[in-house]
Parts: sequence; C-alpha cells; structure tokens
Amino acid sequence: VTKFKVPASFKSLLEDQMVGPSTEILAESDFPEQSFKPKVQMPFKRVPGQNPRKVEVERRRRLYLTFDIAELLASKGIDSNQLMPRHYDPDNMPPIEETKHSVFPIYLPLQVFDNDEFDCRTPEEWMSLGLEPGSSDRKPVPGKALLPTDDVLGHEDPKSQELIYQWIDVGVLDYDKETDLYLVHKTDEKGLVRDEEGRPIINGGRTPEG
Repeated sequence: VTKFKVPASFKSLLEDQMVGPSTEILAESDFPEQSFKPKVQMPFKRVPGQNPRKVEVERRRRLYLTFDIAELLASKGIDSNQLMPRHYDPDNMPPIEETKHSVFPIYLPLQVFDNDEFDCRTPEEWMSLGLEPGSSDRKPVPGKALLPTDDVLGHEDPKSQELIYQWIDVGVLDYDKETDLYLVHKTDEKGLVRDEEGRPIINGGRTPEG
C-alpha cells in the first residue's frame, strides 16, 4: 500500500476544474445577505402547480436588481437634480423663451408628496433586515438616496444652486421615528460602508460608549 501523494500543482489543478460562473456571492459586503431579499406574500408550504417560495424570491430579487430609479425617472422626463428645492435667485432667472415649462423654481419639498400607503415594509421592518441570525449587531441596509455629490457644500448649504444631486448607493444606518428620517452613509468605491478608520459601521454608528 502506498501513500496518497498530492501533486505540487494541486491548487492550479483545482482552478482549472472551475466550470462556468457560480451563483455564490464572493464579493465582500457590509450588508447582510437577507437585506437583498424581496418580501414575498406566499405560503412556506408549496401548493401543487405553484413555484417554490425560494424560487419566487430569487426571481423577484433578480428582477428588482434590473431596476434603476434614476433611469425610471428619466424615462418619465424627470430630472432627479431638479427634485431638490434651491434658493430663489431672481438675478439669474432664465428668460421665458429658454425654459420648457415654468420660470419659477421648485418650492415644495419632496416630503410633501411622500406616500407610504403602498410600502411593503414599515421603517422598523426595513431596519430589522440588518440583523443577522445569532448576532446582536445591526448592520447597514442597502439603499439609494438622492444626495449632493459635494459633501462639504451639501452640509453647509443643501439648497445651493451650485450643488448637483444624484441617486447614490448608501447604507441605511438608523431611523428616527420622531422626524421620520433615515440616517444614511455613502458607500465607498468597493460598495462598503466604512468609517474614517476603515471599520464597518454597525448599530447606526453608535459606539459602546454612546
């Protein structure tokens, strides 16, 4: 009986045996896996002739990933940069001939038109998606937010005429029930939600010291 001898190039042999793409998520992420799953109103017990629940969840997840809010708004002729109210500047008003619609600036905030009647989850349910089974730490929840590209000027004067607003990938850290506002943090170039020291932001950014 001879011993089994492992070839010196065993790792390269395994890499050569990779067949086609894998559905396994290999990229590093600061978001829990369940935070990307859509809400499906289906019984857990499969009915004959009906798709299994897991299949329906995966189909909707892939479908929703193909949607982009900026493209959907643009297809309706909506400029996302024009959704944010700006300071009224009568000295720089364009002439009527050069405007498509009205010369008056937008003066109603977007929150006036907010309607959560058809939301599939409450804010508390959205935030609970950051909790992983067996862990007490709440991770960020993935989302998109209409934010200024210039962070410094955006904090100093959110209604500045010089700002450009875009839909940006963010991690939702927390929710304030009194103000009905979410606390979000922009993702970095790798899609991670990290603080200035490169550490993952958990529990809404609150440290054990408060």
